[in-house]
Amino acid sequence: MAGLARSVAAVILLLSMTTFGFAANKVIVILDASGSMWAQIDGKPKLEIARESLRTVLQSVPADDEIGFMAYGHREKGSCDDIQLIVPPQPGSASAISAAADSLKFLGKTPLTAAVKQAAEALRYTEDKATVVLITDGLETCGGDPCALGKELKASGVDFTADVVGFGLTADEGKQIACLAENTGGKYIQASDEKALQEALVETVTAPAPEPTPAPAPEPAKPEFNFMPTVVLAEGGDPVTDGNAWEVYKAKSDGTRGDNITTEYGNYKANLEPGDYVVVARDGEAKVEQKIKIEAGQVYKPLFILNAGMLILHPRPSQGAEVASGAAVVIAYPGVDTPPTYYGETKVVLPAGDEKVTVTIGQGVVTETIPLTAGRVVDKDIIVGVGHVVANAYYTAGGDKADGSGIGFKVLKAKKKIDGTRDEVTYAYGPDSKFDVPPDDYVLVATVDLAVAEQPFSVKVGEFQDLKVAMNAGVLAITAPGTSKIEIFEAKKDINGNRKSIGYAYDEKYQAALAAGDYTVVSEKSDNTKKEGAVTVKAGERVELTVQ
Repeated sequence: MAGLARSVAAVILLLSMTTFGFAANKVIVILDASGSMWAQIDGKPKLEIARESLRTVLQSVPADDEIGFMAYGHREKGSCDDIQLIVPPQPGSASAISAAADSLKFLGKTPLTAAVKQAAEALRYTEDKATVVLITDGLETCGGDPCALGKELKASGVDFTADVVGFGLTADEGKQIACLAENTGGKYIQASDEKALQEALVETVTAPAPEPTPAPAPEPAKPEFNFMPTVVLAEGGDPVTDGNAWEVYKAKSDGTRGDNITTEYGNYKANLEPGDYVVVARDGEAKVEQKIKIEAGQVYKPLFILNAGMLILHPRPSQGAEVASGAAVVIAYPGVDTPPTYYGETKVVLPAGDEKVTVTIGQGVVTETIPLTAGRVVDKDIIVGVGHVVANAYYTAGGDKADGSGIGFKVLKAKKKIDGTRDEVTYAYGPDSKFDVPPDDYVLVATVDLAVAEQPFSVKVGEFQDLKVAMNAGVLAITAPGTSKIEIFEAKKDINGNRKSIGYAYDEKYQAALAAGDYTVVSEKSDNTKKEGAVTVKAGERVELTVQ
């Protein structure tokens, strides 16, 4: 867990330096929510480390510090425009940021340059002091130039600083984005190098404390809040003050929503101008709205009842197994047309009613209908029931393991259909291919270049199998100088005198794995001149042939 500790400490250090050591007026934290954040450090996904780090740091941020939160890559795959300021800079935003980070879906690209630019603009960096903290585990993937952006922001900003945490990057990768911080006078921290982290801690902790600033002149007394709503899951329930959101709209003449006035989080209090409003209270997937009329001199404390409960799901491949972090959890709740998808352990507030839950782990799928009563919490394991298989191909039983780009595996149902074919269940490429499949009888078809072998196997729930497929194959390396095409045929001709083609390449050299046996190699030049060579491939051996 040393790597995990160092990564968490690095994030805490950089945020602490930003919010305490340098006393920034306003800060926006940008979190990389690209698909690469599913990668693990010491067995724990980076995204979980980032969420926990944010939660830990934000608990220590003074209530009057204005912290905002932005993410990219959390809504669309392959989009360079998927950048969102989720929580605008505001005091007391800790719980809102934690809730927003917990709800992110990590799946997109890394437009970090554009994100920093948008954050700077949101902070009005050309008018006020502004700081951006970028936490990224990857490099720019959308064509931006972070180094050039750093110079631009520093040159045009009043007092702009960008601090960058290279989360799990190598030293060489870190150099490619460190310039963003350096060009603005900020700091770059490599969250994987213990020595560098210790030096940064010493530099920060032992640095002389800043001179105390004069106490500000007392502000004139503010008027009392005239709007203090409360939201509960069910009638008579405790108020919800964390993880919820409030949307305030101007009301149109017909009573429907007009322009959005604000979106707030947690325990919301406000001074609203007299007028008609539509207020929406949300928590998780549940929401309720009310029409509110504000009159001068009056205080309003409306109660919003979501009529919802909380569902906590633990998807497991088998009884007693660990929760599958990559499990897809689809929940179709009352009134939804497009059910949301969650991953791994799921905790969500839902409208009361029958919740249709579908969990997928690998090729295993299970669906359950779970009744949820308003105000209740249902905490439940979902057992999908799959076994685990790791597949590898070997040239011979007990021989060398095949390793390269030409390796593939298909899992087929063992039982043949009436036409003699088998249903394909799933496939994968490369060594150590992993499959999670329901209990049944199967056939594993392994391919190494031109060699193909089958191996039957059976799966039991919770069982781990290491399948080693003996290909009974060797490697044939062909050289044919001056040739435009090399083609491999079976040596034996059919009844019509034709030989079956096994594979070919438009090159002077061709190497491939082949099943043990006799073959004929034909080389063809650009003038259609052909030459042949005979060769025998032996299992587990390499043979070289020159055709001239």
